[in-house]
Amino acid sequence: MLAAALFFVILFRRLRLGATLGYIVAGALIGPHALRLIPDPQQLLSITEIGIALLLFIVGLELQPSRLWRLRKDIFGLGLAQVVLCGAVISLLVGFINDLPMRVAVAIGLPLALSSTAQVLPLLRSDGELHTPQGERAFSILLFQDLSIIPLITIIAALAVRPDPDAPAGLTLALYTVGAIVGLIIVGRLLLNPMFRLIGRFGERELFVVAGLFTVVGASAVMHSLHLSVALGAFVAGVMLAESPYRHELESDVEPFRSILLGLFFLSVGMLLDLGLVAQRPWFVLGVAALVIVTKASVIASLARVFGNSWPRSVRLGLLLSQAGEFGFVLFTQATAASLITTEAASLFTAVVTFSMATTPFLMRLTDWLERIEERGGEGLDGPEASPETNAIVVGYGRFGQTVAQMLMAKRIPVTIVDQDAEQIEVSEEFGTKVYYGDGTRIDLLRTAGAERAEAILFCQDGDALTRDKLEAVLEAFPQAIVMVRVFDRRQVMDFAGLDVALLQREVFESAISMAREALMKLGVAEREADRVIVEYRVRDEERLQAQAQSGDLRAARGRMFAVDRPLPDEQQAAATPDDPGTSPSPR
Repeated sequence: MLAAALFFVILFRRLRLGATLGYIVAGALIGPHALRLIPDPQQLLSITEIGIALLLFIVGLELQPSRLWRLRKDIFGLGLAQVVLCGAVISLLVGFINDLPMRVAVAIGLPLALSSTAQVLPLLRSDGELHTPQGERAFSILLFQDLSIIPLITIIAALAVRPDPDAPAGLTLALYTVGAIVGLIIVGRLLLNPMFRLIGRFGERELFVVAGLFTVVGASAVMHSLHLSVALGAFVAGVMLAESPYRHELESDVEPFRSILLGLFFLSVGMLLDLGLVAQRPWFVLGVAALVIVTKASVIASLARVFGNSWPRSVRLGLLLSQAGEFGFVLFTQATAASLITTEAASLFTAVVTFSMATTPFLMRLTDWLERIEERGGEGLDGPEASPETNAIVVGYGRFGQTVAQMLMAKRIPVTIVDQDAEQIEVSEEFGTKVYYGDGTRIDLLRTAGAERAEAILFCQDGDALTRDKLEAVLEAFPQAIVMVRVFDRRQVMDFAGLDVALLQREVFESAISMAREALMKLGVAEREADRVIVEYRVRDEERLQAQAQSGDLRAARGRMFAVDRPLPDEQQAAATPDDPGTSPSPR
């Protein structure tokens, strides 16, 4: 499996077709319907579903409850509308074309209405779009789809020709869901956070790995025992730890397991393809897959437009979520057990899901093309091709970029300003500042803005959209320019370690130091002593950053942090005691 994955993923990445398609093709080749190297892919699928759970756990770690509340309109508005409308339209079309009873058509149409969380979220994460408005909207739809698994299983069970006497009733299943989520929240508050604080004191990295995997598998096992979605349990566990100071450690420790198990999941999907059955009815499989893609793209794009997206962004969102998803395999299994569809029909529609997923890399190329068109047209806004030649390019004109750009202009330094927020651009023009529309992290757009002749490129945008790969590409393409970057936190500083960047400026670092200095003086500390604290803090912080970047460990040099039992001695005491102030005893 690993050999096949290695070969085909490298091949498909070289062809720019995406790793997912490489895994699926590798699985189809070595599966029971081709070379027969793996006799029982169903057993593998049940194990590799943990990869989906790990993916949802990592996403949950990045979502504070406040952000979930902020996205409630998209989750329960746009997400609900997408599942209902796509499910209804696809059910009607499939039933009409194949002359199926309505209950059978619904059992087929509802699974096809769901998109691939395991495929879309890694795409958004790798492109740095998960925290953009477009990424959050896609995530909201996917999250509601994951939440809807339980109601959909209940609906299929209710439609069953021969109901399963051992399956819980729909109301019981709903109560299990609410009870399990509440239980996980309570456990997270009372057990998980204290456990990770205890592990943090020991400083053993292996314990973080064990605890992270225990959290995911434990939450998933609880949900599985109640016949609920294992991915939902892992997601709730992640959200509960989103505000933990150890969430970055957990994410980095769990990520390797998530990557390989998700890859094996797609391998098992490829193995489930009954190539002989597909060969007998290829036009049926391709036709239904095309029907699903066109229907979902149209419905989702229309809904996104109703919810306030521009048409280009709506179309991109529709194409991004147009494929059927991995939870379709679960629901088709339920429909087969309920005697709604035959095993052969389940195999055919599994092939439909797989082929629709295989189109995603090609559709992403189409969305990139649409994005370039939007950047050049920009909803009637000027792109950077209309900008004059300047000394500096400022990417991002929010709170941070405004200050940087205005201070440069104060010394008559010409600046080209680029931003993606159309509303921000229009407001800036009311104040007499010309801002050009576009994604300033793209090499082609920077080149259009004159980056090959610019003396400085200053990245001032919010969040973490600028990845190491993108920054390396900028440094390689424009070696003559001084590059400075506004970074989100020290973890992003660590990610950019070793790059030839003139400045990495943490976005709240200087303002926090300024506020701390004022607080010290208001609390009775002399100005000279407050300044000494600031100087020492800067020195120690730089030492910690260097140690963290070299080791890749956020806990490196933590002994250099100030604490109640590790204060900075007064100036007179420091002069009398030559010991390292980081280890000096408390004045108490």
